[in-house]
Amino acid sequence: MLERFYPDIYISSAYKIDFQKYYDSGYRGIIFDIDNTLVTHGAPADDKSMELIRQLKKIGFDVLFLSNNKEPRVKTFGDAVGGKYIFKGGKPAKKGYLKAMELLGTKKNTTLFVGDQLFTDVWGAKNTGIFSILVQPIDKKEEIQIVLKRYLEKIVLSSYRRCCGREGKPFLVK
Repeated sequence: MLERFYPDIYISSAYKIDFQKYYDSGYRGIIFDIDNTLVTHGAPADDKSMELIRQLKKIGFDVLFLSNNKEPRVKTFGDAVGGKYIFKGGKPAKKGYLKAMELLGTKKNTTLFVGDQLFTDVWGAKNTGIFSILVQPIDKKEEIQIVLKRYLEKIVLSSYRRCCGREGKPFLVK
């Protein structure tokens, strides 16, 4: 039952993903969440996030930011790093993910999703058929509605750890 929320990969940071490996495997588009995935909640694009996007484009990826946030937040970030974006994306509903793939010109099997929340980011990606990568949130200080969801996420991640341990997959890649 909880498997619907399991990410395909769980890694400590978006900045530690071996994106070249995914490109070599045929992936061509990456959909990112922004807040607490690439920068702390509400923070502007920083040198680290801008460099990551530059490197991804150099590899050959097209990048899009899918956020439930309002346009000023998402546009400012997307413009700063030079990426496409969708604001008020309605995650975890499929509509935003499908629109993202349309804008990227990718299909389910050539798209990655990277985000920090199970019940919006990962669930939406999995429900759409997109390979999902869960990252640990950058900052522990979050809005109250997210803090409450994190308690439920702990239950799912505990189940995920038990499941993946038996399958020989690492629970959390550092």
